[in-house]
Amino acid sequence: MNVGFLSDVVAWFTDGAHWWGDFGILARLREHVLLSLAAIAAAVVIAFPPAFWLGHVRRGGALAVNLGNVARAVPSLAVLLIAVQTLGLEEWPLVGSVPALITLVALAIAPILTNTYVGVSEVPDGIRESAVAMGMTGTQRAFRIELPLALPVAVGGLRTASVQVVATATIAALVGAGGLGRFIIDGIAVRDFPQVFGGALLVAALALTTEAAFALAMRRLYRGAHG
Repeated sequence: MNVGFLSDVVAWFTDGAHWWGDFGILARLREHVLLSLAAIAAAVVIAFPPAFWLGHVRRGGALAVNLGNVARAVPSLAVLLIAVQTLGLEEWPLVGSVPALITLVALAIAPILTNTYVGVSEVPDGIRESAVAMGMTGTQRAFRIELPLALPVAVGGLRTASVQVVATATIAALVGAGGLGRFIIDGIAVRDFPQVFGGALLVAALALTTEAAFALAMRRLYRGAHG
């Protein structure tokens, strides 16, 4: 990477016209974040309840882990193409591309499902038995004992899912939707490589910021869980 190219990248970032307006960095960042948040929220709603219940009853562990492994094995681009063939280029307000949303939800489900099940199912038997001896019902044990103890592991799955979703949300640009991926796709189309590099750098920075935020949250959760 030569100095001239780096100067072009710096010039791209320092050009105010690239930051403002409907197609500027801030607008694309907003689209990227909203799509990612919607996908993560949907994945939590879909994956967390069944994984928590299976972990609580300590059944279906192989099913949960295998489903997670299968979901990881399916390429996101393949899911996106199938979704586009099925739904077309439909978009929703705020969220943006529906096929991209479905693709990212499918990507996020696996780590949330697996980590939540493992976190709940591996609560020590001694703690469970103590809760039973105290007269706690199954629901009380689940939400007052198992959930707090399993939370750091479950949040670890959410952390993995969130970073993967943020990094992969660039695929929305492949179906004409918004997000930071637009800088990459549009830059390639017109051979504007400083824009391509700038878009990739923005995605990487957002993914690293997401990772750092979860690392901080998990540190606090771990301290809370261990007094």
